[in-house]
Amino acid sequence: MSTSGEPRRMPLGGVGRAVQSAIYRAGAFGHRPKVPTDGTRLEAEARKVMSRRGFAYVAGSAGSEASARANASAFDRWSVVPRMLVDTTERGLSVELFGRRHASPLLVAPIGVLSMAHPDADLAVARAAREQGVTPILSTQASVPMEDVARELAGSGHWYQLYWSSDDELVESLVSRAEACGSDALVVTLDTAYLGWRPRDLDLGHLPFARGEGIAQYTSDPVFRRLVAERVATATPQARPRPTPAAVRTLVSMSRNHPGDTRHNLTAPEPRVAVETFLDVFSRPSLTWEDLTRLRQLTRLPIVLKGILHPEDARRAVDSGVDGIYVSNHGGRQVDRSVAALDALPGVVDAVRATGSDMPVIFDSGIRCGADVFVALALGATAVAIGRPHVYGLALGGADGVSEVLRNLVAELDLQLALTGCTSVADVTRERLRTATSPLP
Repeated sequence: MSTSGEPRRMPLGGVGRAVQSAIYRAGAFGHRPKVPTDGTRLEAEARKVMSRRGFAYVAGSAGSEASARANASAFDRWSVVPRMLVDTTERGLSVELFGRRHASPLLVAPIGVLSMAHPDADLAVARAAREQGVTPILSTQASVPMEDVARELAGSGHWYQLYWSSDDELVESLVSRAEACGSDALVVTLDTAYLGWRPRDLDLGHLPFARGEGIAQYTSDPVFRRLVAERVATATPQARPRPTPAAVRTLVSMSRNHPGDTRHNLTAPEPRVAVETFLDVFSRPSLTWEDLTRLRQLTRLPIVLKGILHPEDARRAVDSGVDGIYVSNHGGRQVDRSVAALDALPGVVDAVRATGSDMPVIFDSGIRCGADVFVALALGATAVAIGRPHVYGLALGGADGVSEVLRNLVAELDLQLALTGCTSVADVTRERLRTATSPLP
């Protein structure tokens, strides 16, 4: 499949059948999939191979993790009602987003610090996304600079996710770089003015950014590097505390993750100052709707607001002139006992459509299988972003693991369409669903 131009012709019987056949043929020669084809098993398998800290960072959520549980259980309240005697020999999964035809309604959600899952990190995800024709959203908290990831994608398409820094010049620089490396859209994450209370990380005393991980977009940025240089130049000498083994490990991590020679970085002030600078400028809690006007002045890219859950916020987003809305509760990582993203989706979609807008509504949070994607589409999502499952695939098999996760989701979605009497994504509407308490007509 391809995200550029018209999608490739779907194999006879559809991509779902083609993937099934490939897996069974390989199985006849003793080869099994690298990752579970049941998406609900990915987390358990990934836990076996990830470090304790890495798994806690990816799998953990805010507080009691009620929001993460709610995201998953929200799907259980919906049932799919198949329709029979529909010719589904030919099917299409493609959707159009901001002028680009996508082979399927899947996107790769932005997730930071992918180096905690696999050393190839964002580059591996880019290779897999390109192979499967799924557009990735590059994270501001990436382990690899966006320019390197864009080269790996080779023009196959990507979006850029922006965390709005407290430093205006840095925001402008990040947006300019996103444009220069060919981003198709800018996704502004709104729900992370502060990091949520995440007990799994707190109990380990572990914040990857404090170890220099996941800040490659910053240390590769000319404005950020100038800020670091200014701090180094004006810093007053301080007595160094007696090193502990943990402190030494943190210093080594900072030095390895900072640009340049690791041995030089071990004695240079820049890696430590870069971490301090990042922690100071990461977010802007004072961000308001009025700031969107400035962002529009900075870029010609389509602007998507990520983290919208309330219908009134959706209406304000439309009025503000943005180009898309992204329904998400950050996978439950920010607000404990938040409304499940899926529960919020219909109200947001209705609010947007009531204004007369046909802007795309993207969805993530809680997706684990192709049937979940189907439900989100039926409730009005234009496209669905895949979060933790692709990271678990990365941990289990690098680029090949991510590729299989995305392939399996597309294949399962394709078969879900075929077996429910749908021939295109446009057929997947709310009429295809029933709640547990709703009788059939």
